[in-house]
Amino acid sequence: MNIETDTATLNDESFLEWVGIKRDSESKNPTADVTYFTCLKMMSETVAKMPWKLYQKTNKGISEPIDNDIARLMKQRPNPFMTPTTFWNAVEMNRNHYGNAYVYVRRKFKRKKYGGEYKALDMWIMPSNRVQIIVDDKGIFAGKGKIWYLYSDEYSGEQYIFRTEDVLHLKTSHCLNGIVGLPVQYILKQTVEGVIESQRFLNNLYKNGLTAKAVLEYTGELNEDAVTKLRQTFERFGAGSQNTGKILPVPLGMKLTPLDIKLTDSQFIELKKYSALQIAAAFGIKPNQINDYEKSSYSNSEMQQLSFYVDTMLFVLKQYEEEVNYKLLSDDEMEDGLYFKMNEKVLLRTDSKTQMEILKEGINNGIETVNEARRKLDLMDMEGGDTLIVNGTYVPLTKVGVAYDKAEEQDTEENSDSDNPINEPNTEGGENTDQDEQEQETAETNEPDTDQEGGEDDGEENELHKKKSNEKND
Repeated sequence: MNIETDTATLNDESFLEWVGIKRDSESKNPTADVTYFTCLKMMSETVAKMPWKLYQKTNKGISEPIDNDIARLMKQRPNPFMTPTTFWNAVEMNRNHYGNAYVYVRRKFKRKKYGGEYKALDMWIMPSNRVQIIVDDKGIFAGKGKIWYLYSDEYSGEQYIFRTEDVLHLKTSHCLNGIVGLPVQYILKQTVEGVIESQRFLNNLYKNGLTAKAVLEYTGELNEDAVTKLRQTFERFGAGSQNTGKILPVPLGMKLTPLDIKLTDSQFIELKKYSALQIAAAFGIKPNQINDYEKSSYSNSEMQQLSFYVDTMLFVLKQYEEEVNYKLLSDDEMEDGLYFKMNEKVLLRTDSKTQMEILKEGINNGIETVNEARRKLDLMDMEGGDTLIVNGTYVPLTKVGVAYDKAEEQDTEENSDSDNPINEPNTEGGENTDQDEQEQETAETNEPDTDQEGGEDDGEENELHKKKSNEKND
């Protein structure tokens, strides 16, 4: 004899049904609201479409992306059943819907000649509603004050406990204790439920053929059973889209007056739009991303996309990168400068014309090579394209103004030469300056020897020159 017993936690819907509390299916799932679902979809797809890359910091800057075992795990296949896009989409969906996302990193110890190291084999998503965080403040497991993650498998019923080093824990920005994040659906519970109720009202209005309310006038008295039967008869002939345009039979002496319900009078559309903007703002989603282009233009939409990246996604990406780098890379790898980074440039892609102008500016200003620009366009490298090129008139910062300094020095020398000529005799003092004497001695030394007559003639000329100078001074 096999006896099956069902178990449920206090948070399960089955427990509420056991104690007589039943809720409508729409109120159980906030994703029934299209705005809430759109925000989840936008956030998860934005994270999923950004690829992971492994870089290394060197003395010369950031090197080209390199691949190793953990990089291939992040970029190619986190586990045998999921692509990276599907994997990170599910992680972000759990993070926003439940407030926390948990990823178990399965490792295996790889022995080496001296010691060994743990190698990551694959990564698995743990449904957030099946994970419980345990703070071991008594040191029951191993080490006092550590955090453990208790996972309950809903299929096998088994429980597993993992160390914090083996679990990637990603949480929302609304986190009061730094350990557990709070979901948006919890923060905006009343708003989301109000939107769901308004949608239910609209559905019932369509279901009843826009005649959900009517007044039946009759003479006399009817018991409760007769009233119920009469109401059901009118609903069978008049309610529902299948009876639209059909004639409604009314018994003699009775009058059916439909109530004039106008959605415009209650500002139904305006209230729904306002609630949608509130939900989107809680997620950091811009109005144009939930198809609200009332106050948007083409240029304004582009700025909203940039604002979405700066104001909303930068926090999410930074959290992902910090958690992945700390728990997937070893201490030696981090000391070597290795780090993971999400390629956020996919969010800022523009039209082809703007993209080519950006690449052209980068090449002309020596920021990137031709081959680096070609790789961004998914083109092959070309020979000679790995050299930086700039305009020939450009000079280094250390040599800016050198040409002007040289020109000033040259002008100064020319002015000094014109003020003090070298070969002119000094007529004021009667004696030559030291510079004139040195130049004269040098000239006499360098003169070639001639015959004695030439030398005597030169001596006589010098004596005659000295006499004339003395007479002039007297």
